[in-house]
Formats: sequence, C-alpha cells, structure tokens
Amino acid sequence: MLKSEYFLGLIAGISVVLIWSFWLVVTRSGVSSTLTIFDFAAFRYGLSSLIALPIVLYFKPWQTMSFLRVIVITFLLGPIYILCVFSGFIYAPASHGGIFMNGLMPFFTLIFGFFLLRQKIFFQQTLGAATILFGGCLAVYDGLELSFADAWIGDLFFIIGAIFFSIYVVLSRLWNITMSQLLFCGSVINAIIYLPVYFAFLPKGITEAPNQILVLQMMYQGFVPNLIGIFFITYASQKIGSASISAILSSVPPIGSVLGLLILGELLGIYGWLSLILITPGILLVVLKRE
Repeated sequence: MLKSEYFLGLIAGISVVLIWSFWLVVTRSGVSSTLTIFDFAAFRYGLSSLIALPIVLYFKPWQTMSFLRVIVITFLLGPIYILCVFSGFIYAPASHGGIFMNGLMPFFTLIFGFFLLRQKIFFQQTLGAATILFGGCLAVYDGLELSFADAWIGDLFFIIGAIFFSIYVVLSRLWNITMSQLLFCGSVINAIIYLPVYFAFLPKGITEAPNQILVLQMMYQGFVPNLIGIFFITYASQKIGSASISAILSSVPPIGSVLGLLILGELLGIYGWLSLILITPGILLVVLKRE
C-alpha cells in the first residue's frame, strides 16, 4: 500500500496537472470575452497580492535578498512575461499553450541550466530536447494547416513566456528562492508596479463582462494557478520528489489539448496529435535524468 504522505503528494501533483490544464482552457475562453489581457494581469497581480501581502510582511523576505535579485525575479515574473503569455491565447488555441509553454519549458530549463548552473546534459536529455523541438514544429505546421492562420504569432508569445519562466526556474535553484521571496517579487512588487499603470492608462473590459465570466477569471487568474498551484507543486515535490512531479506535469499538454477539444471545440489535426505524442515522452526524457 502507498504511504499516506506519498499518496497525498501524488494527489497534489495530479491536482496541479488539472489546475494548469484547465487554466489553458479558462484563459483561452477569457480572451474571447470583453475582458482584456490587461484585466487578466490586474487579476493576477492585484488579487494574489491580497493573499501574499500578509505572508510577506510576516517573513520580511526583502531582508534576505539583494537588490539585484529582487529586480531580476520581479522582472522575470512581471508584466512583460504575463502579457506575452496572455497574448498567446488571442492567436493560438489552448493546446498550443500547453505545447509551447509547458512543453518547451523543460527544454529551455535544460539549456539555461547548462549555462548558469553548469549542469551536465545527458544524451537522453539531448534526445528529449530534440524530440520536443520537432514536436513543436509539427504543432506550428498543424496550426497553419487548420483554421488557426495566426497561431504562429501566439506560439511566439508562448515561447517568450516559456523563456522567461525557465530562466526564473534556473535562478530560483541557483539563488534558493523561498516561497515568501517568490510572493514578494512575483505578486506584491509587481502589483505595486503594474496596477497604477493599469488603472491610469490601459484598456479595460471589466464593466462589460458578464458576472459569471468575471468571477471565473478573477478566481482563476488571481488565485488558482499562482497561489494554490504553487502550494500543491511545492508540497508534491517534497513528498514524491521533483523527478516524479516533473513526470506527472508532462501530462499537461495532452490533457490541456483534450480539454480544449471537449470544452472549446478546438480541433487538432494529425500533425497536432503527433506533436503531443512526441512532446510528452520528450519531456520525460529531459526531466527524468539519470542520477
């Protein structure tokens, strides 16, 4: 029988997969409403900072961070990163979000880890990286073949977002970024920077949005992936190990694609499904490195 702690870690890991997969669909559906990507960013920073602020004030993470590190982490998780991600959903289907963000992040993390952490790259990881890249190319071609003529624009935005977050992941290992430091830079400081600009200058669609859409987007963009998801993935990593949680998270692209098909009716062509068949084992080859 499974130990209770391991079982709870497994449940937490599966929960993260569902959270991230549904986030792809929720965000894709949200960009077709009256809400703007600037509204989504305001939800993300503004609402999450309400939860983060008391934690940050209690732990005072700024006392253990250099000014340079605060600037770098804040920038990597800031408006440029998140607006690129949200922009991707304007042009590309939900499945491409899973493919080009969750799919390519292990690839970019491998590359940046080599240069910044001097991590050795094994042959199986090189093979996995090549498989991921080939799968991504198939996904781009599939988008051009179907009705998503501008999907490649969204794919570029997703790739930029994946690069930003991959650099953060590598630096978080290098600098041992704690949860309170993450909340301080990722939520609180970015809220202070972004919200005044948003309220003063950026287009908004909140007043025209139906209440049910508004509540869904506020809850999901503000709290679910970047607070609840982070808690679950941290807990799962502690209980079942980082390699196991990485393997579980490799299921986000295919599950997100299936949800996009079932909920949004976004079809994938033969090359799209082939890309998913390649990317998932490619991720496993990269993250499940030999000891």
